[in-house]
Amino acid sequence: MKKYQCNICGYVYDPEAGDPENNIPPNTPFESLPADWVCPICGAAKDQFSPMD
Repeated sequence: MKKYQCNICGYVYDPEAGDPENNIPPNTPFESLPADWVCPICGAAKDQFSPMD
């Protein structure tokens, strides 16, 4: 599973960690995040994230 980085603030979504503060369990792929999920740091929408190599 790829990590995705917020283009605005640099936050990295790591699928292995999930986003516990927003009830996203570990091992949740970025593609499976809810459509209304936003960056926990700056509030950017999913379309503001880019996959990391």
